[in-house]
Amino acid sequence: LHVVESGGGLVQVGGSLRLSCAASGDTLDHYTIGWFRQAPGKEREAVSCIASSDGYTDYADSVKGRFTISRDNAKNTAYLQMNSLKPEDTAVYYCTAIIGGGYRCRLSWEYQYWGQGTQVTVPS
Repeated sequence: LHVVESGGGLVQVGGSLRLSCAASGDTLDHYTIGWFRQAPGKEREAVSCIASSDGYTDYADSVKGRFTISRDNAKNTAYLQMNSLKPEDTAVYYCTAIIGGGYRCRLSWEYQYWGQGTQVTVPS
């Protein structure tokens, strides 16, 4: 499986962005999808995940109520809708995947497949 992120950019505080994760090499419905981020000088942080079945989702406390993860298996694409963006959301965002997972997902899983990342910048 290969995943490629897009949709990052520069957005003002309070603005919105939608990140996309396009998959190739396999069908995405076999995989749990996760989004991670890493800000300069900080450790990588798990942001959200969506199960391979049933649409179960999980979020880091820092983004709950502002970010929404989704998937369109017919398009082999996952998304991260980010609203009410804050300067602390500035980071490189990575799409990840792990095969299987079923009806749950966990931010703590060891995700297997990683994209190159897309930069999101929210100036203060």
